[in-house]
Amino acid sequence: MKPIPNINIGQVYDQRYSDAEVHYDKLGNLAGFFGRNMAVHRHDRFFQVHYVKSGAVRVYLDDRQYVESGPMFFLTPPTVAHAFVTEADADGHVLTVRQQLVWSLIDADPSLASGAACVALTGDAEGLEQLFEALCSEINAERAGRAAALDSLTRLIMIRLLRLCAHAQPARPTAHEDLRIFHRFNELIEAHYLEHWPLARYAEGIGVTQARLNEVCRRIADLPSKRLILERLMQEAKRLLLFTGSSANEICYQLGFKDPAYFSRFFLRHAQMTPGDYRQQRSEERRVG
Repeated sequence: MKPIPNINIGQVYDQRYSDAEVHYDKLGNLAGFFGRNMAVHRHDRFFQVHYVKSGAVRVYLDDRQYVESGPMFFLTPPTVAHAFVTEADADGHVLTVRQQLVWSLIDADPSLASGAACVALTGDAEGLEQLFEALCSEINAERAGRAAALDSLTRLIMIRLLRLCAHAQPARPTAHEDLRIFHRFNELIEAHYLEHWPLARYAEGIGVTQARLNEVCRRIADLPSKRLILERLMQEAKRLLLFTGSSANEICYQLGFKDPAYFSRFFLRHAQMTPGDYRQQRSEERRVG
């Protein structure tokens, strides 16, 4: 078994904030970059909160499964392995915080201590939504006292969430063999997606039939197995377009495609825009932000 991938979101997704204490973005923006299926991963030295205000999400915290609809949130402490799948219309907020900030809150009041948790919200949702929107406003503007405001809002949000973790949802039973197959499939995708393996070869590498593999992916991620492979290719294509100066043709060959025209059609089909339009649109969004 390979080590569980560690994702530093400030380096992989938004390099403007590679050394920041706090990283925030809309859930929809992150899903647009990483895909709606996030394979098992961890965040060393960071706490992360996904606040889902609408839509449904399937969450796996270690080997515990949760299926919830917004408003809800799930909290992942540093190094806790997690995976999740959000519906196409799901949106909300994602907050990633260096562990020292959260630890200082728990040191001051040990009753706030919590492990990984998934929490459904009722009357608490409106207040949390307002806090997240205030954080979003501060992130996207250069105002006097911005750093202090971000620190204060982040601490207040984390305190509110840690309090609510006492009401975490019970996990649903999940077949261990299904999770093993699903995680192994994602491992093989990570190792071989640039080689454009056919689905039959993935199934053979796991030791199951294609039908069994597809059944597991639909049960756990509510997505067909081929879609998971395509989303990993799209994630890497978007990363290369955003963070390198490579041309679309050069990226085509880096991703294992043999025909730039086919790569452009592939990208257009899955992103609803050309590689060049995607690069331009995201660059403009980052300049505005």
